[in-house]
Amino acid sequence: MTDAATKPLLDQARSMQSFIAFDFGMKRTGAAFGTRMLGTARPLPTIHAEGKARFTPMESLVSQWQPDALVVGIPYHPDGAAHENTTLALRFARQLRGRFGLLVFEVDERYSTTEALANGARDADAASACIILEQFMRSLDVPDLDAAT
Repeated sequence: MTDAATKPLLDQARSMQSFIAFDFGMKRTGAAFGTRMLGTARPLPTIHAEGKARFTPMESLVSQWQPDALVVGIPYHPDGAAHENTTLALRFARQLRGRFGLLVFEVDERYSTTEALANGARDADAASACIILEQFMRSLDVPDLDAAT
């Protein structure tokens, strides 16, 4: 069920067509681009940079692909508990909002890297960003159960 605070954002996302997703990491950040029309994501070059230096290649990606919004994978422990990287990824998402002026959607990314590796990915970071983005786009196609009540 969608909570009252999230519903307007999801409704807005359903009208959007293109997204760039990021699988945040301290040294490497995977990236992927996808459209709702195709429902798939394609890997973009993994960003090998730390701190503020990572934003320069991200600016290039946003300029080149012109997404309607951004998606960031947020890591959690298997039981759903937050950890240090959860806090860092949430901060990264806030920085993207401020820097690019785009909506940034946060997606639970538990097991995305494990899935990417199990699928034989050569670049697990970019493949994980694809998984995160495809998961997000699938969630936009789920009917709003609240509207039926």
